[in-house]
Amino acid sequence: MKFDLNSVIGLVLAISGIVGGHLLEGGHIDSLLQVTAFVIVAGGTMGAVMLQTPVNVFWEGVKMLKWIFVPPDYVSENLIRQITAWSSAVRKDGLLVLDNRMEEIGDPFVKKGVQLLVDGTPSDKMRDMLEVDINTFEDFGRQSAKVWEAAGGYSPTIGILGAVLGLIHVMENLSNPGKLGAGIAVAFVATIYGVGLANLVFLPISNKLKTLVNQQVVWREMLIDGLVAIAEGENPRIIEEKLLGYVV
Repeated sequence: MKFDLNSVIGLVLAISGIVGGHLLEGGHIDSLLQVTAFVIVAGGTMGAVMLQTPVNVFWEGVKMLKWIFVPPDYVSENLIRQITAWSSAVRKDGLLVLDNRMEEIGDPFVKKGVQLLVDGTPSDKMRDMLEVDINTFEDFGRQSAKVWEAAGGYSPTIGILGAVLGLIHVMENLSNPGKLGAGIAVAFVATIYGVGLANLVFLPISNKLKTLVNQQVVWREMLIDGLVAIAEGENPRIIEEKLLGYVV
């Protein structure tokens, strides 16, 4: 696993720009820290997302959150070297040579593909079976990433709802000037939290997760092309050149 420093820099830069601008205008950090506003926005947003999302999809989206900082380790160049090595071994000793290497394979999708190859599955049948797995993986992954897209859609509206609640609190205490400031602060800060979380956190997270899911789909498609080429007895050098077309 490789730590994604770019995500950290982006998040820090985005927050620093907004908070820094607030400070340059003479504002104070304390004025942006409102627990009540945060509870309204965070609780309301997550509740709305959970209401619209199946349980397994929601929790998968939460688990995928770690990918933002530690993305899955799917390196195309490593896979190409592996497939080329398999191709050379099969060309020399036959398909059964891969049966002895099954224990070295950790990824379930790769293991399934290699097992189909070793079993002598026709190339077109093998492609069809593995593409079903890819379509299922892609659909579930994109649904899970959309958990954060949904949060980005609800968050601003919940922020406005928090603002209205704050103004209601203000109206109820017009006769008590000491409580007006707190109510107005919650009103405006709730809107900031709603819009800020949507555009600085939730929507960027969703888009990045979709990109990572797409990268894994391409990686799996490359594996299929490699295994099919081995099954069809193509030259290892030709297989390598074909798969290098996936590398950007």
